[in-house]
Amino acid sequence: MKIFLGPAGVPVTSKGRSTTDGLKRVAELGLNAMEIEFVRGVNMSINLAKEAGKLAKELEILLSVHAPYYINLCNPKKVEDSKKRILDACERAHYLGAWVVVFHPGYYGASKESAFDHVLSACEDMNETIEKKGWNVMLGLETTGKTSQFGTLDENIAIHKKIKNCIPVIDFSHIFARNMGKVDFEEIFEKMQSIKLSRYHAHFSGIEYTNKGEKRHLTIDSKKPDFKKLAESLLRSKIGDITIISESPILEQDSLKMREILKDVGYVWKK
Repeated sequence: MKIFLGPAGVPVTSKGRSTTDGLKRVAELGLNAMEIEFVRGVNMSINLAKEAGKLAKELEILLSVHAPYYINLCNPKKVEDSKKRILDACERAHYLGAWVVVFHPGYYGASKESAFDHVLSACEDMNETIEKKGWNVMLGLETTGKTSQFGTLDENIAIHKKIKNCIPVIDFSHIFARNMGKVDFEEIFEKMQSIKLSRYHAHFSGIEYTNKGEKRHLTIDSKKPDFKKLAESLLRSKIGDITIISESPILEQDSLKMREILKDVGYVWKK
């Protein structure tokens, strides 16, 4: 098992705010992953994507991409714009050398069953485009944090079983919030192992929640959920290579804390 750790976006302590500045800072800190955030829109040029991808490869940093937040594959009126945003992110991801594009699938609407059909259909369409374009990237359906959202781990696994290029992305804090402060790490890893991916992708932070689900991200010192328990379960699982992206308000600082906790529970860190 190799574990990749890094921030969601340019590190807080990076003096420059460009993607390349962020990559250099990630390398300086001894971390080995970074998620490129397109959450407000896909504004990166293809040339910049190629430049950043080359640098990431030189620095041995594993990249992923987060697509814009303004996505709802469950709503027929919004699905075409949503697919375009995701595919724009996929194009940049291909040139970045980022292996997965993460997105929140949408909101249930009329029923969970119809939502599933809408998400499946949209993912089939996007996967067909990805294959035609020859983009070397996977679609990552993130586990969502609100009870109104499509994206439980079981729903995302069900999509994967129909479209192999669509993989479930585990957001541990979202699962914790959606379940009102409960998360069974052993069960999550068992479910993920059952689909036998070559590589897994995850997000982690502390989280505040209400009866509707997630409210805001917290640092990992909140222990909501407890990263040490996750780390212990992860090492027992033998799940294989996994990236854990910090979505904490202090990003890379909590990535470094995760690294120390993993060391404490027995993981031998390899950059």
